[in-house]
Amino acid sequence: MNTIHEAGSLVAGQWLTGGPHADRIGPYLREPVSRARTAQDEDVTAALAYARRSAKRIARLAPATRADVLERAAAAVTAQGDRLARLLALELGKPLKDGRGEVLRVADTLAVAAAEARMIGGEVLPVAGWGRGVGNTAITQRAPAGPVLAITPFNAPANLLAHKLAASFAAGNTTIVKPPPQAPAVSTALVELLLEAGMPVEAVQVLHGGGEVGARLCAAPEIAVVSFTGGVPAGHAVARAAGPKRVMLELGGNAATIVCEDADIARAALACARTGYSNSGQSCISVQRVYVHRSRFEEFAQELTAHVKGLVVGDPLDPATDVGSMVDDDAAERVVRWTAEAAGQGAQVTAGGTREGAVMAPTVVVAPPAEARVVREEVFGALVAVLPYDGFDEVLEECNRSSYGLQAGLFTHDVRRIVTAWRELEVGGLIVNGSSNFRLDHVPFGGVKDSGIGRESPRWMIEDFTVTKTLMLKGLTIWGDE
Repeated sequence: MNTIHEAGSLVAGQWLTGGPHADRIGPYLREPVSRARTAQDEDVTAALAYARRSAKRIARLAPATRADVLERAAAAVTAQGDRLARLLALELGKPLKDGRGEVLRVADTLAVAAAEARMIGGEVLPVAGWGRGVGNTAITQRAPAGPVLAITPFNAPANLLAHKLAASFAAGNTTIVKPPPQAPAVSTALVELLLEAGMPVEAVQVLHGGGEVGARLCAAPEIAVVSFTGGVPAGHAVARAAGPKRVMLELGGNAATIVCEDADIARAALACARTGYSNSGQSCISVQRVYVHRSRFEEFAQELTAHVKGLVVGDPLDPATDVGSMVDDDAAERVVRWTAEAAGQGAQVTAGGTREGAVMAPTVVVAPPAEARVVREEVFGALVAVLPYDGFDEVLEECNRSSYGLQAGLFTHDVRRIVTAWRELEVGGLIVNGSSNFRLDHVPFGGVKDSGIGRESPRWMIEDFTVTKTLMLKGLTIWGDE
């Protein structure tokens, strides 16, 4: 019998475990793996009041103090990586390979946030460059914005929580965390590690629940900044609920990767096979659409299919597994349904297309029509669609037809194509000689159009979690005043 991991709520400095709760059924084990205490109305009220009271306390911590906490937490995450990876496997069906990779990124994210905390500063403004400013001095600082609400998704619950919570704390804010219902235990475990590393209990609270909890928190006047990662409909609901406050949204994608005629086809196919099915394709930058020059199309499709058929599918707790389960049966069934729909429209399914419970067989759909849902909508599953193209300008236009614009990949050695794609593609990032599914946690990440607003990565998030304050010294100048 599997141990059920308890995920308490942290409200006003106290861990609460009694009362209403929700069980998380592991999508691979098909039995309860964790239990989260569901936030009640009085918990939300208490958490908001506590966040307002705690804001000054956390703001007064020196940046070096905040950085030291985050560095200790990074070391603790590394030391407890296997435990966290196992929780990811149990709650989400994420293979240990992917879970360990996510935990390594958590440690990196915390360390980067620590470094960025040490760099928070301001500037002396050139006020004496204009006549009315002569005789005065003006200085700015980046000050904590106030309580932050962090709403995190199920697909990378540990690392995306690390991004939001670490950057908020580095900036000097207190944070209310609303974890995904599918991953309460791993989210709570990470918060516990941060507290053990010395994060003041006033700096963080955890409220489990569904959309109604998130909606009330978003609308609360006590919250200064909302940082949300999730789907497009939920993101729109967050923005409406939040109203006129600062909102950062990292939403969906149906990422495209372009393979030009001069590309190393073997390298490109292997990269797309490895990054199109990690975490069962449940990533907003997972390889979904691969456009291959017609002269290399058949070669690429065959290479990709062969690699995909070689992926190890099954138990996420087996270290050899490449592809575990999706988040639930409904998600896997949707991918099966969209695959069949594309086949009915003339596409060839060269691998997969079936599921066993929540485990989706890695699927390759070759030459679907441009209007197929596997091309136009976000699959968010273990499926890659391969399409031919003839001209480079044409394929750039086709990539841009998407309502999303998060990240793209490009395989070529032609620097002119690289520059043209970087200029013309409506995306937040372009990966050259790699697929769309690549991210460094200290590099800005985010999209345009329906893919969201703002950029994630500690440095850029700290900008969003702080406000510029100006100090004007009248009649006191560090410049010449004649």
